[in-house]
Amino acid sequence: MRKLLICLLLTPFLFDSHAIAADCVDTACIDVYTQDGQIIIEGKKGSGPPAKAIPKPRVVKPKVIKPIFPELIPRPTATPKPTPKRTYKPRVKSTVKPTLKPKATATVSLNDRLIKILPTGGIAYQPEADPLVNVPIYFWCDLPTQFATRVTVVGEVVDVLLRPGFVWSFGDGTFLSTTDAGGPYPNGKIKHTYKNEGIYPVTLVESWNGNWTHNGTTRAITGTIKFTVFAIVTVVIAPTRFMF
Repeated sequence: MRKLLICLLLTPFLFDSHAIAADCVDTACIDVYTQDGQIIIEGKKGSGPPAKAIPKPRVVKPKVIKPIFPELIPRPTATPKPTPKRTYKPRVKSTVKPTLKPKATATVSLNDRLIKILPTGGIAYQPEADPLVNVPIYFWCDLPTQFATRVTVVGEVVDVLLRPGFVWSFGDGTFLSTTDAGGPYPNGKIKHTYKNEGIYPVTLVESWNGNWTHNGTTRAITGTIKFTVFAIVTVVIAPTRFMF
C-alpha cells in the first residue's frame, strides 16, 4: 500500500488592491494578476468618448430705422370686420392613444471579473513500499507542464499561459530546484538516495509564473502563486540473511 500523506497549504501573496484604468473610453482595459492564490482576470470597457457640445447659431436682429418725419406717414384706417355666426360642431372622441417617448438612459461602463483556479499535484515516489538506504528513490509530481486558458472578458479575448516550478526538500537537509516534474523509474530525472534509515518528511513547493496576451501584446502576470505539499517517506535497511 502506498504510504503517502498529502497536505495542501496555500501560500497567498498579498498585493495592493489592483484597479484597472479608471477611464476606459476608446478601448478595453484588461489586467491579469494573482490574489489569494488565484488568477484574477479583470476587464473594463467604457461607454465611449464624451459627445462634443454643438454651439448655438448666432441670431442677428435687424436694425429698425426711424422715419425723419413720422407725422407725414399716412396711417391706415381699420375697417370693421363682420362678426361670423357661431356654428356648433359635435365633439368627436379621439381613439388614438398618445405615444410615450422612451426615457433617455445614460450609457454605463462594462466590467467583468473572472477567477481561474490552478491545478495542484501531490508527491509520488518509487519504490512505494519500504525504500532502502543507498538505493535511489524516484520522485515526481503529477502536474501538467503548463496551464493555458483562453477567456473572454467584456468582449475581449485574453490568453493566459503559466508554467510551474518546483523546489524539493527531501527531509535530510538536501534541496533541489527544478522546472521538471519528475517521473517514475526508469526515466524520472528527480532521484534521491538516503544514507541512513528513518522517517523523512518530504516537502514540495509548487510555484506558478507566466504571462498573458491581449491584442497581440504579451505582459507578465503580476505576482506568484505557490502551493506546498508534503509526503512521509520511511527508509529501511535491507535484512541480512545467512546462507548455509
